[in-house]
Amino acid sequence: MSGQGQRLTVVPTVTMLGVMKARLVGATRGHALLKKKSDALTVQFRSILKKIVSTKESMGEIMRNSSFALTEVKYVAGDNIKHVVLESVKSASLRVRSRQENVAGVKLPRFEHFVDHGAGDAKSDLTGLARGGQQIQACRVAYVKAIEVLVELASLQTSFLTLDEAIKTTNRRVNALENVVKPRLENTINYIKGELDELEREDFFRLKKIQGYKKREIERQQQAAKNFAEEQYAEKISLKKGISINSAHNLLTVGVEKDEDIIF
Repeated sequence: MSGQGQRLTVVPTVTMLGVMKARLVGATRGHALLKKKSDALTVQFRSILKKIVSTKESMGEIMRNSSFALTEVKYVAGDNIKHVVLESVKSASLRVRSRQENVAGVKLPRFEHFVDHGAGDAKSDLTGLARGGQQIQACRVAYVKAIEVLVELASLQTSFLTLDEAIKTTNRRVNALENVVKPRLENTINYIKGELDELEREDFFRLKKIQGYKKREIERQQQAAKNFAEEQYAEKISLKKGISINSAHNLLTVGVEKDEDIIF
């Protein structure tokens, strides 16, 4: 890109220079804050990624235990235990609620599981033969743990995606400030400074020319005054040397006849 494209189109004045400097200070502070925000989000992003990995590893074992517990229930109580369990449950006792967590200005969704005690807890200790209700309770506990892990994993993955988008947006802003906005403002400031310096040099040259003209005019006037004084002095000298008093009188009465003396 050309130099014109790398700077803003502004009028090079002192006021605009102050405005550009203020904008550059703001852009520098914004860049520093966004950089810190990006670092904080990256740290949280890596922490969530580690939690996701550990949660997925534990989820495999928990799901395997819950499936094995269901197999034990079917073996002990038979396949018809499903209808008995459905009839004993009125409403879900394990529920999920969401909240928001603020991390460096980014709102991350969080999912939490809780037990609704108002729904009641179905007891099936004596369901089926050979106390199959105990196996049902063990299976229920195993699946509750699986649900807790799934809720935690869903919360982590949702936060992971939200953080990913926030980090991309923040990094784009950081790069824009660092590679576009700040260089453009700096080039604009340099342009304004160069133009102001050029104007200052022009004013200095103009004042120097004016002073030179005034100096020459003063010298000319002084020389003219000196010449005039010399001319006057030469006239006085010539009058003293070559002209008598009578001649001076006759000069005053040139063309006038001399009157006779009047005797009283």
